[in-house]
Amino acid sequence: MPTLYARIPEERVAVLIGAGGRTKRDIAERTGTQIEVDAEEGEVRIQGPDDDPDGTMKARDIALAIGRGFSPERAMRLLKDRTYLGILDIKFTTGHHEKAALRRIRARVIGTRGRARARLEELSGCSVSVFGSTVALIGDEDQLERGTRAIELLLKGSEHSTVFHLLARLRRDAALEEIGAPSPADPASE
Repeated sequence: MPTLYARIPEERVAVLIGAGGRTKRDIAERTGTQIEVDAEEGEVRIQGPDDDPDGTMKARDIALAIGRGFSPERAMRLLKDRTYLGILDIKFTTGHHEKAALRRIRARVIGTRGRARARLEELSGCSVSVFGSTVALIGDEDQLERGTRAIELLLKGSEHSTVFHLLARLRRDAALEEIGAPSPADPASE
């Protein structure tokens, strides 16, 4: 049986376990795994069957997503095929380690009353969570690529409007590519 481990913040352990253990049971049932949580250390142990390592990895990613601030419902998006979790460390991206700077930078990603985060989610297709010194994203490969690029630009100080216009253009180009039409920026279309 493959065994994977994850460590989540102590304040998120109760969310992972859920009322009466419901969330932990639901994750285990839907991924075909056995999950043990050390509530005091925040260590999660996931065992899965030999014939389905994907279920074990998905259960681990769901636990990590909940640990990074996603609700269990939003974290369950990881059960879909080709849906992944990405985590950006604000400290690593910006080089800022002071609490005041981290608070200011987190606020840029979240925006007033969560509007910037909601707009990022709408334009990138990713689910976004800001927790501690990290920004976590859930989406498919293209969504993660767009979302990560946008978050990195915001973290480095780009204007919100510039980032949102970029995301809108990238989304439009992806939609055109999907239907086989050349994008306006494509030199072959001229």
